[in-house]
Amino acid sequence: MKILISNDDGYLAPGILALADALAPIADITVVAPDSNRSGSSNSLSLDRPLSVYRADNGFYFVNGTPTDCVHIALTGVLSFKPDLIVSGINQGQNMGDDTLYSGTVAAATEGFLFGIPAIAFSQVEKGWEHLDSAAKIARDVVQRRFDSLRRPYLLNVNIPNLPYQEIKGVAATRLGKRHESEGVIKSVDPHGREIFWIGPSGAAKDAGEGTDFHATAEGWVSITPLQIDLTHSAQLDALKKGLL
Repeated sequence: MKILISNDDGYLAPGILALADALAPIADITVVAPDSNRSGSSNSLSLDRPLSVYRADNGFYFVNGTPTDCVHIALTGVLSFKPDLIVSGINQGQNMGDDTLYSGTVAAATEGFLFGIPAIAFSQVEKGWEHLDSAAKIARDVVQRRFDSLRRPYLLNVNIPNLPYQEIKGVAATRLGKRHESEGVIKSVDPHGREIFWIGPSGAAKDAGEGTDFHATAEGWVSITPLQIDLTHSAQLDALKKGLL
């Protein structure tokens, strides 16, 4: 099996190093990741400038662009083959609920999915990389499941509690929960006296009931949520059609 690995924390992040080490014994891996942290970049492509691809001493490729840039360039200009699977992560911090709209980790997987390749995004629930070895083992376990019952290509979002491997209760199929609105911006002043703004942290979970990714991970389960790209609001579409008559 040939696997393309990317992330949004950058090619030197502990998460992608652990993921590559975990998957190398079971697959032929290629890593193409951003040159630096690109968290929150969503599905953005760099269309206003050319991009460069470099090779690190450990064999990883890195790109001066977004996670989506990395997967796009890998599939259309770097690799001489089509991977069997795209894997993104392991992200430092959860990507649950509304996070998936902003996440560069999920975006890297999504780009592979748009090219018709099965894709999985992996994230740890808490920041700090605690029990990263456990998360890497779980990522390998999930990849080895192969999900033959799913229609291909599939796009899966996986969130892993920061727990020792033996304390993880198992894996659970979940739906996305929902957060409250994000907290307000943090105002500050730069060295020249100009007002600047830092984007505030994400809001708390609003819908974290049973069946959601928030609930599963809080209970010690690995959440696996199948995602889709179609944003059409079918119910609103029917109402719109009636309103246009």
